[in-house]
Amino acid sequence: MSMIERVVKEIADEMRQRPDRGEVASYIPELARVDPGAFGLAVIDAEGNVAAAGDADVPFSIQSISKVFTLTLALGKAGDRLWRRVGREPSGSAFNSIVQLEHERGIPRNPFINAGAIAVTDLILSGHQPREALGEILRFMQFLSDDANITIDRAVAASEQRTGFRNAALANYMKSFGVLENPVEFTLGVYFHHCAIAMTCKQLAMAGRFLAHSGINPATGALVVHPDRAKRINAVMLTCGHYDGSGEFAYRVGLPGKSGVGGGILAIAPGKASIAVWSPGLDAAGNSHLGRVALEALTKRLGWSIFGV
Repeated sequence: MSMIERVVKEIADEMRQRPDRGEVASYIPELARVDPGAFGLAVIDAEGNVAAAGDADVPFSIQSISKVFTLTLALGKAGDRLWRRVGREPSGSAFNSIVQLEHERGIPRNPFINAGAIAVTDLILSGHQPREALGEILRFMQFLSDDANITIDRAVAASEQRTGFRNAALANYMKSFGVLENPVEFTLGVYFHHCAIAMTCKQLAMAGRFLAHSGINPATGALVVHPDRAKRINAVMLTCGHYDGSGEFAYRVGLPGKSGVGGGILAIAPGKASIAVWSPGLDAAGNSHLGRVALEALTKRLGWSIFGV
């Protein structure tokens, strides 16, 4: 672990000095206020050792990273029936694009673009009140992180609801094809709120540990999901986790990962560690610019790419 700690500290020091930080997500007013100079990195190995540096204890809005966990919950409820409502293929389009929905009769290309995550949220909501569904999602995040203090940033959620016109268009379009079962305003309310969950890099890395260890929480030995399901969630993260930048992320970093427009990335080194990085400045595809640069450096120095050293 001493080597990992050294590498994490080196990378955080290097990222602090870089002038190329990307642009914060200004289309969500609350996110536009975040300091673009922030940077945090946390790595948690199988034994629970934590290597962290920078702003790894500062909470940030995880945004689309929450889609990894809603996908996990939805698969637990519906199993492979979920794939009748959402696909598993890379989109090659922006995360909030409506173009493919029109061509594919309301079926989103994958669960990590906005339309796909809204469809997944709708499945979790079915049979529940919005408050109950949101509570289930939040409790799942608290359980995985072993931290009951994780909360929803209500200001961010309200900001998204005020400005989420594109997401409303996606949801209404899917509703017209019968892909959504619940009232659009209910599904969107739950969606906006789970994207507004606030976590630190350490909490997020803790939450992702089951994906690094074949579906098992290594802290307790408890099975969170079946190993086959963990493998498949990782596969979708690798191919779809960075929208139309997923190929570039796989090429440069070589790990399953999921980004969020809050500047966070959760990355999984199977059998080795769960990793979370946060840098609010985004690239043109809506992914953390320095987050990807930092993860590329980490996998190179530790030899963690799933494609070889």
